[in-house]
Formats: sequence, C-alpha cells, structure tokens
Amino acid sequence: MGQIGFYFDADNCIGCHACQVACKDVNRLEVGVDFRHVTSWCAGSGYDVHMYHVSMACNHCFSPACFAECATGAISKLEDGTVVIDEELCIGCGTCVVACPYGEPVLIEEKGIAMKCDGCVSLREKGEQPACVAACPQRVLEFGDIDELKAAHAGEDLVADCAVMPDSSKTVPNLAMVIKECMLDEDVDQLIL
Repeated sequence: MGQIGFYFDADNCIGCHACQVACKDVNRLEVGVDFRHVTSWCAGSGYDVHMYHVSMACNHCFSPACFAECATGAISKLEDGTVVIDEELCIGCGTCVVACPYGEPVLIEEKGIAMKCDGCVSLREKGEQPACVAACPQRVLEFGDIDELKAAHAGEDLVADCAVMPDSSKTVPNLAMVIKECMLDEDVDQLIL
C-alpha cells in the first residue's frame, strides 16, 4: 500500500454525525474532544439557499504541518503514510495543534499530551475499516490507498478542499472529495444543528 487517505462524498452526506460518534466511541474521548468533526454550512441567499455538511478528520497529509513543527519528534508517518503521535514522546506543548490548518491534533490537558485520528490503526491491523467509515449509513466515507480511491472514483470530480477548508497547497492532504457546487461559495454561514 502506498499513501492512505479518505474519500468523502459531500454531495450525499446527510450530516447525521454517525462517523463523529463512532470515532468518539472507539477512541473513548471525553465530552468536547473530537478527532472527527462534522460541520454544517449554508450558502446562497434569498430563494437560492443550499446546505451541506463536511466530515473531517486528520488528512494524513503528504507534508503534515504538525510533523514539521513537533519539537520532540513525537509525530511521525508510518510506512503507509498514517500520521501518528507517540504518546511517550509528546510533552503536550501544543505546537502541533497550532500548526495544523485543519485543527486536527487535540491537546488532552488531563493526559498532558496531544492526540489525533490515526485512521484507527488498531482496527486496520485486524482487517477492519476505521470506525468512522464503518459507521456511515450513507457510505459516503471510504478509507484506503489514496491512489486506489481516486482510481475507483475516476468518473467523479474529486477535489481536496472547498471554501470552508484551509488552503491545501502547503500540506497536500490525502483527501478525495466529491463536493456540491455551493461548496465553492465563500459567502457561507456555519449552522449549529
């Protein structure tokens, strides 16, 4: 396997948060801590209003900003490209949290370390899918070799970002998304559902 990544079909995501809840459950995360975030947005005006959802976790970037800024070497990339944090080396300084444009590493103050999505390495070692992918009732999330995912969805217009996401040119996320046209509109409001 080359570089792992996520495929996300935002055009068919219903914003149910099943992926976020499954991630929270499998990682035993406290209230207020999430490794996967589902956000809802509204674009347009008047009678031409559109709503969409974005499900985002660590993108296991080619050039992860968290890795570049980690002072202790606690962040590394596994052979398959998974970006992981070594809890033994992490000192909880939070530089990775600040560095990541996607806001994915989370400082866990009770433990004094940063943690993040690792693509459910322990589940994948057992031949299972990441919890978020397995839980999605719409099957809009897929995980695997990013080149294979792109090839499997070659007929679709795949992008790595949209208007509500940061510029991806520096980190190069391993994310292939199908988006709605309204997701290019920068005049949006976040909805709290």
